[in-house]
Amino acid sequence: MKIYLIRHGQTDWNLAGRIQGSHDISLNETGRRQAEYLAGGMKKRPVVQIFSSKKKRAMETANAIGASQGVKVILLDGLEEVEFGLWEGMTWKEIQEKYPVEYKIWQKEPAEITPPGGESRQQVYERVGKAADEIVKRAEGDVAVVSHGAALAYMLSYMMRKSLGRHEEIIVENVSISTVEYDKDTGMYTLIELNDTSHLPG
Repeated sequence: MKIYLIRHGQTDWNLAGRIQGSHDISLNETGRRQAEYLAGGMKKRPVVQIFSSKKKRAMETANAIGASQGVKVILLDGLEEVEFGLWEGMTWKEIQEKYPVEYKIWQKEPAEITPPGGESRQQVYERVGKAADEIVKRAEGDVAVVSHGAALAYMLSYMMRKSLGRHEEIIVENVSISTVEYDKDTGMYTLIELNDTSHLPG
């Protein structure tokens, strides 16, 4: 069974470099075009189910795939973006200026710091891991999962059984497709492709 992990299209906050987190931001014009290109790229990857975060930017992206393939979008708890608390709406430069101590720790070892009022890495890891378990339990064939950059990075870490200690950060671009193969007999995941954006022009 293949699982296509997909990040939503661009938003105005993406463009401005602002942390969205739990804020419910819609796609901008570029993001809507990206979603259409994504739907075209997914035609060679037919799915029987689409699981999506409940945030508008993810649902709008998922709906483009669903409309193209005639597949219903299923909203699933746990696929939402990391909650960044008081850092949401800010750029990293603004965070560095307002929270210099926390920012320094975050840059050196993110697992050791939780944004004020936000989620810890462990909380996110457990949340998206639970969502991944629910997806493979409910999957009836190849599926698409539409979520967010940080949430998908944690899900990939969960699937690949990586620890939350020191490891390279996984960067997931807007409307990128990362393909994971799941073996129901062994419960093992295999990463086939990471961050494919070949469906975008240029």
